Amino acid sequence: MKTIKNIIYTLVAVLVLASCGNTSSKKKDSKSGALSGNAAEKVYVAPGEHDEYYAFVSGGFSGQLAVYGLPSARLFKVIPVFSVDAEKAYGFNEETKPMLNTSYGFVPWDDSHHPDISQTNGELDGRWVFINGNNTPRIARISLSTFETEEIIEVPNSAGNHSSSFVTENTEYVVAGTRFSVPIPQKDMPISEYKSNFKGALSFISVDQETGHMGIKFQLIMPGFDYDLSHPGRGKSHGWFFFTTYNTEEANSLLEVNASQNDKDYIAAVNWKKIEEYVNNGGGKKMPAKYAHNVYSDETHTATSTMMNEVLVVDPTEVPGAVYFLPTPKSPHGCDVDPSGEYIVGNGKLSADLTVHSFTRMQEAIEGKKFAGEAYGIPILNYEDVVAGVVKQPGLGPLHTEFDDKGNAYTTFFISSEVVKWKLGTWEVIDRKPTYYSVGHLMIPGGNSRKPTGKYLVAMNKITKDRYLPTGPELTQSAQLYDISGDKMELLSDFPTVGEPHYAAGCPADLIKDRSAKIFKLDENKHKYAATSESEAKVVREGNVVHIYMTMIRSHFAPDNIEGVQVGDKVYFHVTNLEQDFDVPHGISMIGANTSELLIMPGQTETFVWEPKQEGVWPFYCTDFCSALHQEMQGYVRVSAKGSSVPISYTLDGDPTDAE
Repeated sequence: MKTIKNIIYTLVAVLVLASCGNTSSKKKDSKSGALSGNAAEKVYVAPGEHDEYYAFVSGGFSGQLAVYGLPSARLFKVIPVFSVDAEKAYGFNEETKPMLNTSYGFVPWDDSHHPDISQTNGELDGRWVFINGNNTPRIARISLSTFETEEIIEVPNSAGNHSSSFVTENTEYVVAGTRFSVPIPQKDMPISEYKSNFKGALSFISVDQETGHMGIKFQLIMPGFDYDLSHPGRGKSHGWFFFTTYNTEEANSLLEVNASQNDKDYIAAVNWKKIEEYVNNGGGKKMPAKYAHNVYSDETHTATSTMMNEVLVVDPTEVPGAVYFLPTPKSPHGCDVDPSGEYIVGNGKLSADLTVHSFTRMQEAIEGKKFAGEAYGIPILNYEDVVAGVVKQPGLGPLHTEFDDKGNAYTTFFISSEVVKWKLGTWEVIDRKPTYYSVGHLMIPGGNSRKPTGKYLVAMNKITKDRYLPTGPELTQSAQLYDISGDKMELLSDFPTVGEPHYAAGCPADLIKDRSAKIFKLDENKHKYAATSESEAKVVREGNVVHIYMTMIRSHFAPDNIEGVQVGDKVYFHVTNLEQDFDVPHGISMIGANTSELLIMPGQTETFVWEPKQEGVWPFYCTDFCSALHQEMQGYVRVSAKGSSVPISYTLDGDPTDAE
């Protein structure tokens, strides 16, 4: 054991030095990228012009999803998903609090990792983008019309929801896989009894093709390995899903050593269509499992949270022919399928080579029963019978692979800090370019589909070091844009990102921009407390609860003077933006309110709660500069002592806005 530890520690030390020691030379090399030639022209988008591509970049530990334009790398929006966001009141207003409900209660944060855009016939269709919450396992669906999170479903029996969220080629399913195996069902037991007792869950979440609504169709209960990443089959391999595994040793301590013992781990090949058929015919077993399903409605502008109580689980040994293991060196991380569906690339983090499996050979091996053994009843195919080719010694620390439209593959190497371009079929390295520094994921717009583009590549880096002005110990996270349209890659620009960028999904802007929503129609507003005209504005007392039905339009609130509120009341501001003009949101905040401001889009209704603690006259105002008279958009609430005889009243310009 000591010898193995020493070897690994030495390897890591050498590789870290290799990563850090060439910093200066690489910085010098970078002058041949963004600082030379016409790189600036290639990323310049003139004022008023639009970018060619959208890029949806995960926010990592921010829990959010950021929207950029390519090639300019301009940041357009941060979409709140798994974390509260005071800028947009997400998780603070009454309407979106249910979105962050889980079986553990209100969880206001998560670690977002892998976005994926919905597909039809294997091509991006621009309807939705999905992303996983890694910490408290969840999958979110975001509308690419409103650019708002519409749905979040919790994933039970899972922990470290990392091999997620990737869609099948008609968005039949969005798939989530566990990283950490756990007792299923959870129970109090010794951790030392991990082996054989802990299990991994691979969840197939169906997607309604009209509404996008998600539901867990089934969970495949697998051996207690770590399921790291995954990708769907496409084209000839449509109907299959592939998951990398590590820790096939089933270690539970000091995994950097104990999970690196086996020469080969596996890619799990799952025939989900066969399991779907099994389930549709009554197969599987329902087991108790508590998980939240949260849905936001654009009609009521309100989310609901439903607690689910059971899930359908499937034992893979009960569906012969549904799951196989493909031996893959060594602790494979990325699991990527080429646009044709023929090649499955497994990037072994500790391997010197890239392994590429053949789907055709895999099927032939299955038909010929060329098995090397089995693990927990699941057949292990012979490595030599499924491998298509090997890219020999392309770099150090391979992680992820994407593809262009010319039959090329691009793999990131964390330790040697580079992107390597190689040819599918011949496995020859064509080009390599340094990254700054220690690249993780990469993204080519459409790269996870049957129709990738071939113009740009985004590398998402783990270390920034000297690339920007320093900002104390905490430096900005960063990505880099490369031109891949020619034979050789060209570094075009660096750009900061929000949180740690794990992965990204990109698509041509034309797929989305013309369908982008501009307003919410007032006559379709079904919010329970909406006031869709000033004549509907009112204030209603119900015991110590006060409901303010308020409207906002350039440049006043109705009502703007409210009296009769008492110390100890619970005051709900239900505020509707009456604007029906594009890009005219209004905000509202109340002094002393223990929440965020609201930022309300045209036609939308949002609510915040204020609990006044002191007598007095307290102002509120619009927080978003909306017109030349924005500063005049304000009002007052008079707060009297508890039990006061001051009646509820409310006015605009001295006139009652409505009769109570």
